[in-house]
Amino acid sequence: MQDDDIVRMANQIAQFFSVYSEEDAVEGIHEHLVKFWPPTMRKDLLVVTNGLVPSETPVHPLVLKAAAKLRPSGEDDG
Repeated sequence: MQDDDIVRMANQIAQFFSVYSEEDAVEGIHEHLVKFWPPTMRKDLLVVTNGLVPSETPVHPLVLKAAAKLRPSGEDDG
């Protein structure tokens, strides 16, 4: 999957949760990523959010905060 597609999907999740408090939104995004995204997608997101691969699509600030809670390997058990 392309990095911009990963960012676009993560941003859509953030848009959904953006009506909640920041704390609840970040937790909701993180839970969604762990529950519904396979480890490879989470790893790809971390590569972008850590600045290792540029993305033409800006990453939503809530996605950045939620991604920071993911394990570096992309392996999360929830």
